[in-house]
Amino acid sequence: MAAYSVFAPPPFDPGAAGAERFRFVRDGFSWPAFILGPIWMLFHRLVLVLILWLVVLFGLGAAIRLLGVPSGTASLVFLLFALLIGLEASTLQCWTLKRRGWREIGIVVADELEAAERRFFDELHEQDPLDFGTSVAGRIAMLDRSQGGTDVIGLFPEPRGSR
Repeated sequence: MAAYSVFAPPPFDPGAAGAERFRFVRDGFSWPAFILGPIWMLFHRLVLVLILWLVVLFGLGAAIRLLGVPSGTASLVFLLFALLIGLEASTLQCWTLKRRGWREIGIVVADELEAAERRFFDELHEQDPLDFGTSVAGRIAMLDRSQGGTDVIGLFPEPRGSR
């Protein structure tokens, strides 16, 4: 089973059109990012990540030339760099979405993307329908209120609250 991070777009549109714009980012190793790094980055619109990737790649190349590293070792260094991109692909996607103003509103565990979407929206509609209506916008507002606002860590809902 895989874990998916769920992101809501910055200007949230209520209704079905807004729900269709949600982004589910699968956590785990990404073979396309490992094998075709720059193409994968362009496909997912990670332009800043691509620029940083190019800077690091050229920096590694220059350092390898200056140090006179053998070609076999240089190939291993570039392979390990590609492996790092494959391992951190989901982190790079989440970072880019957060930088663009998207809000992470949940995590869902499922076997595949469709099951994750179904599970997320089913749980969203099961949460207290009397207080927040049946709209997705109301559910997201409820999630936002439950995730932030206090600096309390622990079991108590508010500072100096009763047990």
